[in-house]
Amino acid sequence: MRGAPSLRLRILALFAGLAVCLLIVAALALVVLARGDDGSSDPLIQAMMIAVFGVVGAVTALWFLFDQHLARPLERLAGALRTGQAPDDTARHLGDLGPAARDAARARADADRALQQAIAVHAAEQQSEKSSLEAILADFGAGAVMTDAAGRVMFYNASAAGFLPGLALDRPLSGHLRTGALDAAQMRLRAGAPATDLACLTTQGLRLACRLRQMPEGQLLILRDRHVNRPAPRDTLEALRRHASALVPMLDALDGPIPPALAQAIRAEGQGLARTTRTLSQIMASDAPASTATLTEIAAGLPTAPDLPPVVFQADAAQVNALLHMLSGQLQVQGHDARIDLRPDHDGQARVALTWQGAPMAMDRLERWLSLAPDDAHPETTAEQILARHGTGIWAEADGDRARLVMPLTLAQQVPQDSGVTYDFALATRGVASGRLEDLTCVVFDTETTGLTDRDVIVQIAGLRLARGRLTGERFETLVNPGRPIPPSSTAIHGITDAMVRDAPDLTAALTAFRHFCGDDVLVALNAPFDMGFLRRAAGQTGAHFDNRVLDTVLLSAMVWGQSEEHSLDALTARLGITIPPQDRHTAMGDTAATAQAFLQLVQALQAMGITTFQDVQQQARRHRRLITDANLT
Repeated sequence: MRGAPSLRLRILALFAGLAVCLLIVAALALVVLARGDDGSSDPLIQAMMIAVFGVVGAVTALWFLFDQHLARPLERLAGALRTGQAPDDTARHLGDLGPAARDAARARADADRALQQAIAVHAAEQQSEKSSLEAILADFGAGAVMTDAAGRVMFYNASAAGFLPGLALDRPLSGHLRTGALDAAQMRLRAGAPATDLACLTTQGLRLACRLRQMPEGQLLILRDRHVNRPAPRDTLEALRRHASALVPMLDALDGPIPPALAQAIRAEGQGLARTTRTLSQIMASDAPASTATLTEIAAGLPTAPDLPPVVFQADAAQVNALLHMLSGQLQVQGHDARIDLRPDHDGQARVALTWQGAPMAMDRLERWLSLAPDDAHPETTAEQILARHGTGIWAEADGDRARLVMPLTLAQQVPQDSGVTYDFALATRGVASGRLEDLTCVVFDTETTGLTDRDVIVQIAGLRLARGRLTGERFETLVNPGRPIPPSSTAIHGITDAMVRDAPDLTAALTAFRHFCGDDVLVALNAPFDMGFLRRAAGQTGAHFDNRVLDTVLLSAMVWGQSEEHSLDALTARLGITIPPQDRHTAMGDTAATAQAFLQLVQALQAMGITTFQDVQQQARRHRRLITDANLT
């Protein structure tokens, strides 16, 4: 490029060429006029036509040269700079601007590589710590889910995904758990408890033992399976009664030496009694509340007397809190406004009391209340059973003009709090998801079909979830049985045969599962009207309606490089330096992965152009309607 003329000389040559063309046109017109010596108007008309067509032709030629050598190279150069790629060979027409842009792109690439290497070293250290933490979590089999302030999932592990099928980032946790116990636990946290225990019921009917802890950026929920394979207490008590009743007549028969047969029978029944007693002890130990609860937790949501001491009980906060709420509600029905009070006791206990102004409660009415289930999420557990599990009872007392219901609870031994794990998570730094492109939760997807017409159907669909500018690792991929033969011409493109889809799910099962995977996320596709058309045309058959917002990478590419460029997947990935392995091209997941990488780079380029929100993209899309239609429903 050293011997090539500069950009200024090129522009001067273009305008000089235009001037020469105009002079030639003018000379030709004058020659025609000079030859018209008979005074007729024909030479004048001919001269004017030569001038008009000559000027139009010269200007058109100049526009064409400007478009080919200046406008288009500038568009390509702008797109390359915004996406961090070196400009292509068309930049040679821009004089020194092309080499300067290539030098800047190389310098940026070198800086990016150095930064990526530094990040990779730091990421490797973080990955090592993350792997160690995941190994610790895997060892004790607990599920862990972290939510932001809005209750949307921002972290979960494999155990949690097993407990809560369909769990995904940036989705509300309330869609997987029945909210009664969770709401009550959150109320206890708002009352000041740093953590609280609860029993949760999933939407699938699985009962879990949970602990909810308040974090600076949200809440952490630890999940454990409550199911224990053990005999029922009623059966164990019956076995204990049977062994004891068998021993009584044997002992009554003792008078003098013990016959060997009787001694053997006594020994056998005694061993059975011992085994059953041990089993019952294990059941009682497992049923006893192993968790602790502060007075703040068990009284959350209820009026309390002033200046209560900060005591800690050996109790299940959720159950005791539900019991007290139920009793307080029943007292309100009777016209009594009760509050929580605390009275010291002995032998490591304290008496929690519901006190009110008025006459004491009749015991028969109290017993009727205790036969009720305090927690709607656990209708099988009555108030009596909660009291029995805590090894306590409740009774009515009178104290002058005031009455109370008294419930003794065992005080927990105060031990130093130690989390057992020290770790630094930088969580939720970007806050609640906004309308910005970089904050959107998206599902990038692609389909393979039996053909390109409206009568064709899907044979494969794949999706990858992006959350706030990165791949989450969540993926969806399935073959689809179209219920018809796949044309050989289509198989030649995507490689999917009738044999491959013979045992695959049908369209209804596949799209129902994909709809569940997508939720209300933004859908991203290349040539979205094509893929969205297949999803929406199938809605009447499958019942899966995809009314999500849609982003089209063809439109985004046109916003960056202009409509004159090619915007196919091959052209787009070539411009962005994305490599698609040959065996993955024209597969749903391979094309999805490439489209996802392209989308992330396009978002960065659009931000540099000031297009930062979904609404900005919608407004810009109106300028490109001639290129492709908008796949959004509204």
